[in-house]
Amino acid sequence: MRLKMVRHLRITKSLAFRTIWTDNRKWDVVVENNGETMIRSPYKDVPEINQSFGEFMFSYLGKFSKLELLVDYPTGRHYTGSKVKDCAVKVASALSRMGLQKGDVVLIFASNCPEYPILFLACGVAGIAVSTANPVYTPGELARQLAHSEARAVFTLKAMLPTVKEALSGNQEAAERVKHIIVIDGEADKCRPFSSLLDDDGQMFPENTDIDTRGTILTLPYSSGTTGLPKGVMLSHFNMVNNLQQAMCGQMKFHTGEDILMGLLPFYHIYGLTVLQFSPLTQGTKLIIHPKFEPETFLKSIEEHKVTYCHLVPPLVLFLAKSRDLGRFNLTSIRQFVSGGAPLGAGVSSDLEKALGVPVLQAYGLTESSPITHYDEKPHRQGTIGRLIPNTRAMVMDPISGANLPVGETGEILIKGPQIMMGYLKNKEATDKTVRDGWLYTGDIGHVDADGYFTISDRLKELIKYKGYQVAPAELEALLCTHPAIQDAAVIGLSVGEGVGEVPKAFVVAKPGHNISMEEVLNFVEKNVAPYKKLRGGVEFIDQIPKTASGKILRRMLR
Repeated sequence: MRLKMVRHLRITKSLAFRTIWTDNRKWDVVVENNGETMIRSPYKDVPEINQSFGEFMFSYLGKFSKLELLVDYPTGRHYTGSKVKDCAVKVASALSRMGLQKGDVVLIFASNCPEYPILFLACGVAGIAVSTANPVYTPGELARQLAHSEARAVFTLKAMLPTVKEALSGNQEAAERVKHIIVIDGEADKCRPFSSLLDDDGQMFPENTDIDTRGTILTLPYSSGTTGLPKGVMLSHFNMVNNLQQAMCGQMKFHTGEDILMGLLPFYHIYGLTVLQFSPLTQGTKLIIHPKFEPETFLKSIEEHKVTYCHLVPPLVLFLAKSRDLGRFNLTSIRQFVSGGAPLGAGVSSDLEKALGVPVLQAYGLTESSPITHYDEKPHRQGTIGRLIPNTRAMVMDPISGANLPVGETGEILIKGPQIMMGYLKNKEATDKTVRDGWLYTGDIGHVDADGYFTISDRLKELIKYKGYQVAPAELEALLCTHPAIQDAAVIGLSVGEGVGEVPKAFVVAKPGHNISMEEVLNFVEKNVAPYKKLRGGVEFIDQIPKTASGKILRRMLR
């Protein structure tokens, strides 16, 4: 599969500056011109990089060849920079022997493990795109992503193999295209063990692969975007390499050879992909890999490995803030917590800061922005998502009139930078709505203060965020309408408090002459979706779903 890049138009204007003091030097954060306001990072722009992902990563792994960079907590396996690079070379060679080549797509369906970044790196070197799938997907959800991404190979774990096989058996399009199933953690019938790839002699390593860094897909994660079914987000080599480069400044920069990171957040998610897996590898920082969250194991790992830096999501911040077990473990090694993935209330972050005496900073980004765009820093301002990272610009727009808004006024946040996606796979209409003239319309509502700190207050998008997971109402509505007793359905998000966010609630219209109970609806959905998509907000039966003349659901009338 080869796709052309969605080209971004760049707006250039003669700009008059409003200057503020940042980091003991003059710097222009709020830029005003002809009544319009644009915001930029307090940090100077860094040179854009046109290297391929493999070339970029190999240069850093060579630099940190003797440093221990990856540690698998369950098994104790550890990898130096040199070992990571050597493994990636062997895997890239093995992929070539398997007939996989530049422009192909492979899919990873696995929980966190050291093989994840090694495989991703090997694919990047070869120009093969990687689509990452949520390891709790049902066969139906996985089949949809396999078919849409046009994946030719699947990498998975033994425990997840039944889901893969059921997904393929139920989708002829995906089954015909997938030629290889590789089991990462062992052997299985009609599958290839990942260990055999590591036994490759490296002779078919794809030397000098000609990669158009701006036009070649590096990774294809799936995001619900602002509305509708999950979309394949095309992120190029240029996008991810430059986002990694942008992350090497200020509070985001790690201490080479000293910092130790907690690798708990899921690697399939763009947060876990860029920020957890590869940012540490480019900065010579050790990552302690955990396949899942277990409260005691999590705290024990911090103590044992003297973890200094924890990337979290709000539910984990809430767990730490409310945990009675903190006193049982020595957590004094931690110097910083960072929360992302969903809004974090100032009260929760304040509670954790008081409990451990460690700053809890927020970051912001989207799958469509590779993901980092904002990062909190000293001077720390609770409740904000921080300021823009280098090479990134933002505006606040009135979502109704489209007018540019000044500092302090609330509207939709727009972002521009080298990290903005190529577009949505096979979905030009959604791409054109989301990226206009190079500006990413985030769907998030917020404002910026005079010092460049952004606060998210609401969102335009219909997307429901449950504990950092994205739940698309349209996906649940489509599923509900497949039930023989359901005529129509609508789904909204119900706010349930800090640390959780929202839960899906369904409004259902039963077919005439059919009786269906709430319990039947709940069970039907539960059997067909990942756990985080369950209708935790319940089911309400109504006579008619309110809609516009064009058929769009009027969700505001259901709230």
